[in-house]
Amino acid sequence: MSGDATSDSHRHSRVLHSYAEPVTIDVTGEFDAAAARYDRLVGASPGYHRNLARSARRMHLPGSGAGLHLLDLGCGTGASTLALLAAAPQARITAVDASAGMLAQARQADWPARVSFVHARAEELAAAGVRGPFDGIFAAYLVRNLPDPDPVLAELRAALAPGAPLAIHDYTLDGQVRSRAIWTAVCWTVIIPTGKMLTGRAALYRYLWRSVLRFNTVDALATRLRGHGLVDTQIATMPGWERGIVHTVVARRAA
Repeated sequence: MSGDATSDSHRHSRVLHSYAEPVTIDVTGEFDAAAARYDRLVGASPGYHRNLARSARRMHLPGSGAGLHLLDLGCGTGASTLALLAAAPQARITAVDASAGMLAQARQADWPARVSFVHARAEELAAAGVRGPFDGIFAAYLVRNLPDPDPVLAELRAALAPGAPLAIHDYTLDGQVRSRAIWTAVCWTVIIPTGKMLTGRAALYRYLWRSVLRFNTVDALATRLRGHGLVDTQIATMPGWERGIVHTVVARRAA
């Protein structure tokens, strides 16, 4: 449903325009407020967890992940962490999010000792002690919500081990009129009213709608990654209504 979240929890405000009225939203604060009901909300979205697992598998992490150190950036309540763990069950995973509320929900689950959670913004990883090299970085519903993605992408590239993948899983439209129309229809008939019903707040879900329309198309996102020196860029979409709307973009640091 609004998988946007986990990764989207970065402390900043965005000024959006829902029809004629400007809306200022503190994204991280909205995620903090929605955290207790967030898993229930995304659990109502068919394929939400399966699609995260698809993106994690598309990283093609070797073996069972033994000896690998992975970064899950924008982990939220831990859904993306679980997807990474399924793709690489023996890997060490550092999961990071800016929303204290989301992390509190994530930490309630029973995790292996090799999974650790860190409260930090994507722009401040080093200050929080989160340093590479990483054998893979997973960023689900994150990059679209950064005030300025490029400094973070540059830092992530530098934090990758040679040959290691960066996988971005997000609502990144394919640029077709059909995809924009379906996205808007789903937001206003399902995501926004359901989010408001479950959380009593609608600003986060209106933000989700607008942010997707304003963000890079998937091809532009792939070009952006190549501009940071990442190579072997691959794009894959999801099945069902999310075809052309939700994509995995995987790129690697040159070996």
